[in-house]
Amino acid sequence: MGLLDVILGRSKPVRPDLDRLFALPSAALTLEAGAGFRPTGLGSVCFASVEGGAFEGLRQEVGELLDAGLRQDPQHAGAPVEFSRDDYGYTWLLSRHPAEDTAGLVNDLHAVNTLLQEGGFGPQLLCSLMGFRDAGGRPLALVYLYKRGTFYPFAPLPDGPDRRDRRDNGLELQVRALLGGDLRIEPDLARWFPVWGAPGL
Repeated sequence: MGLLDVILGRSKPVRPDLDRLFALPSAALTLEAGAGFRPTGLGSVCFASVEGGAFEGLRQEVGELLDAGLRQDPQHAGAPVEFSRDDYGYTWLLSRHPAEDTAGLVNDLHAVNTLLQEGGFGPQLLCSLMGFRDAGGRPLALVYLYKRGTFYPFAPLPDGPDRRDRRDNGLELQVRALLGGDLRIEPDLARWFPVWGAPGL
């Protein structure tokens, strides 16, 4: 970073560090012990949509990559990955594992992110998330911001006449305090973007 950047208050972008995803299994143990939230076995990767042949090629590569891991793990049943698009045009890749296999799920998320990055789709990558629920069924996600290299909690409130698109800010702040030693938490709360209806949540 040059002197002009310092004077103008510009900061150097954080280089994505996908290996930070490997801290999630440890964070999951802390989250269960400290707040009673257990992994659901669902996780997803979100990126800006890729059109045409590039998208179809990407689907095939991701499917082959995760299917290879599936054949090595006979307990992992079902489709290796599901693709969907949300109302904003973003593409989501959903991976499913047994709830106790957080390491396998994180390996899938890391592999998909790496494949996208190495395939030249790094600028389109937005976030990855891992889903959790407590004994009462409350949902929670730990979201990894690709371009920031940081995590944040997202806790949507159940739908209802007075609860649509609302989140449990108190729970999110509790989780932030709880996981500060496990994950690099995003310090700017304005970047804790809501991911309403995200696959895996």
